[in-house]
Amino acid sequence: MHLLTLPPSPTLATSIRATAQVFEDPRSQALLAHLQQVAPSEASVLIIGETGTGKELVARHIHNLSRRHQGPFVAVNCGAFSESLVEAELFGHEKGAFTGALASKAGWFEEADGGTLFLDEIGDLPMAIQVKLLRVLQEREVVRLGSRKSIPINVRVLAATNVQLEKAINAGHFREDLFYRLNVVSLQLHPLRERPGDILPLTRHFMASYSARLGYGDVQLSSEAEHKLASYDWPGNIRELENVIHHTLLICHDGVIQQDDLRLSNLRIERPEGTPAPDTSANALLQRAFQKLFEEEHGALHEKVEEALLRSAYRFCHYNQVHTARLLGLSRNVTRALLIRIGELVVNKRQPPPEPNATRVINLSI
Repeated sequence: MHLLTLPPSPTLATSIRATAQVFEDPRSQALLAHLQQVAPSEASVLIIGETGTGKELVARHIHNLSRRHQGPFVAVNCGAFSESLVEAELFGHEKGAFTGALASKAGWFEEADGGTLFLDEIGDLPMAIQVKLLRVLQEREVVRLGSRKSIPINVRVLAATNVQLEKAINAGHFREDLFYRLNVVSLQLHPLRERPGDILPLTRHFMASYSARLGYGDVQLSSEAEHKLASYDWPGNIRELENVIHHTLLICHDGVIQQDDLRLSNLRIERPEGTPAPDTSANALLQRAFQKLFEEEHGALHEKVEEALLRSAYRFCHYNQVHTARLLGLSRNVTRALLIRIGELVVNKRQPPPEPNATRVINLSI
């Protein structure tokens, strides 16, 4: 079994990060093969996945497989700092640059020099900082806050997000040029519910880990408990699984975990045995919506669907025609014509020129 774990840290007890990652499920094995291909390069990597799917573990593995493995690996949560502090944290600051800056301090880019900088939750960065980050990536140098001197850096940047940056771009919350700079290589981490082959290997890892911490002997898992774990949706992904196993071992005293020992969240409904997980892909959701529409509506469906799609896309893009056209895959002219047709845009008609010899009235009142 290919197992990845985070280095021990006191903060892990309260963290929502995944502390272990396995690659037993076919989807995970395909991810590992792709990861091993791109890791030795210097390319920027964008890691996409829900909270608790192991994005930092994957970033660390990329670093360990790269030529930078002897250099530092620095992980930064971009959403952990206030907007006023994030610039100083990333790029450093000089003494007196702001109130409380009692001494000069290197930023995370300088700390990661010669190694890898992992920017988690990159979508949380303010737009002003995104501009400066893009410049740092292009110029390979940083300027500390309160300084005019540039400092050269040699850093490979890995970024992660749990949001769809394409939607953030269309909404005007994320820079398109920064996205393409970071997204040289894209790695999609599937949620635990979509890679069921990883659930039981992870379960056994956490059982062994917490049994050793608690001073227990060998602990077994009943077949009913295995089924309960495998059929649960795991909205909290790997970190939720770890917490469930930790709690279960605290209340299990006979050396065998039964299904009633597993206290699972009510956020998701457990599926009966043999029932596949519902398909939540965009295409499947559209198919179900169309089916309901066919059953309830009759006549002129194409016009209704097209109009609803245009209105929704236009509002989603904050009434920006260019972003709406890009989102729908249409030209701006076609999008504009369609928006005019459904009444979302009003064309300003030019006033006709004055007739010849028309009398002009000039108001000279004071």
